[in-house]
Amino acid sequence: MTAQTAAPPTRAVERLTRSPWATLVAIAFGVMMVALDGTIVAVANPAIGASLGASLAELQWVTHGYLLGLAVFLITAGKLGDRFGHRNTYLVGVVGFVIASVAIALSSGVIMLVAFRIVQGIFGALLLPSAMGLMRASFPPSKLGRAFGVFGSLIGAATAGGPILGGILVDALSWEAVFYINVPVGAIALGLGLWLLAANRPTDPGSRMDLPGIVLISVAVFALVWALVEAPSIGWGHPVTLGSLGGALLFALAFVLWERKPEQPLIPLALFANPSLAIGVVLMVFMAVSLMGSLFFITFYLQGVRGMSPAQTGMQLISMTATMAIVSPIAGRILDRVGARLPTTIGLLSAGAGMFLLSRLTVDTSVVYLSVGFVLLGVGLSLVMTGSTAAIIGNAPVRFAGVASAVQQAAMQLGGSLGTAVLGAVMSATIVTKLPDHYTAFGQDAPSGGELNGMQSVIAQGGAVLPEGADPDTVSAITTASNLAFLDGLHLAFLIAAGLLLAGAILSLFMRGGKMTDGPVVHI
Repeated sequence: MTAQTAAPPTRAVERLTRSPWATLVAIAFGVMMVALDGTIVAVANPAIGASLGASLAELQWVTHGYLLGLAVFLITAGKLGDRFGHRNTYLVGVVGFVIASVAIALSSGVIMLVAFRIVQGIFGALLLPSAMGLMRASFPPSKLGRAFGVFGSLIGAATAGGPILGGILVDALSWEAVFYINVPVGAIALGLGLWLLAANRPTDPGSRMDLPGIVLISVAVFALVWALVEAPSIGWGHPVTLGSLGGALLFALAFVLWERKPEQPLIPLALFANPSLAIGVVLMVFMAVSLMGSLFFITFYLQGVRGMSPAQTGMQLISMTATMAIVSPIAGRILDRVGARLPTTIGLLSAGAGMFLLSRLTVDTSVVYLSVGFVLLGVGLSLVMTGSTAAIIGNAPVRFAGVASAVQQAAMQLGGSLGTAVLGAVMSATIVTKLPDHYTAFGQDAPSGGELNGMQSVIAQGGAVLPEGADPDTVSAITTASNLAFLDGLHLAFLIAAGLLLAGAILSLFMRGGKMTDGPVVHI
């Protein structure tokens, strides 16, 4: 009798653990943890800067250090997952990510904090491609769209929800809390992974590690991200910037030439012969430029120009957060029915319209206007993220799921670095150009060239450089002039992002329009 009564629950547990949706449940918390840390520091940046005395360039390194670790190691991590099994790689990534998060919270200086952010990014690189590889191997092609929709909802909600949670934690506790939050989340991710993920099974066990390819692509990505991080502070024409960009191009070319030689390359270049996959990579970059670039500077607008608290800033962004969480699963169902092309094109147009609206912000823009812009952006980015992910991973053979996932994530992380760096450069250059005119318009002496270079970092964060002992009228004039210069930079930067999304919409028309089926797998 006891055995009979125990049987139904046992069978229910077996059905749960064998279901592909169990895999999605198991990886959810780990994926959200990594995505969350990409943006949760956006709201915490002002508090980190005040606590540790960090400049704008150093605050950008808090963000870019994480992206650097992710971007440099992603391709290698994807290959490790294919070679040694995605389950084990995923679990190692979760544990390492949590340990690095605690080390960041305990940091006593900016250099230490950035170093551990890089380490955190490396473990995140282990985690993300493995999670995507597990999902690609678990779901049949005909259901991948729905799975990618839910997956995109998790990433989108965590990415956009980072500023909300970050604002609440910074206001209630301190900036360290945005990293300590990973301890309970990581514990849940580890527990679910151990329980629900199937036994570790490498998808490409006979392959060898392409060590020359790993070195070449790692150096190329490192040099590119380094140039993107340093250029806003030292200048795009500086020898270090030009040398880094030249080194990135040289090593990337060497990587492509080398990958044609080995029998088991790190990235099979034949993957990119599929036009939908190749276009999906480009669109993922465009999407990340807009998402990360807008989030980085919109927080300075809301807190610096509008005077909102971190929590208020997070709540203002909830319209985008909620939209991304709701739209992504719907987008996945649409993908299963009509394919990736139409939803992706619509998404790029919607996101472009949202960025255009945000490029018209003023010092007193209404909450309703802001919300409309964020909703359009949220709808668009959800569709683009889901469609691009399906185009990249859904068109790659299962045995290369880890590498394809790594390419998708690398495109997203490099796009994020590109967004904050290039849009940041546009912001800084515009501020230096426009600030003197705004000063004189409000009856103040225009700052000299040397003064401008010292002021632009503060103004780019939505602040103002006020002379000691200034009277209220002077404070008001300088603050208004500084805010207007900030908005000039914001307008141009966001207009560029909108144009990029429009160009992506045109490119997306060349994607394959058909839906994925459960037909035979094409091997490369």
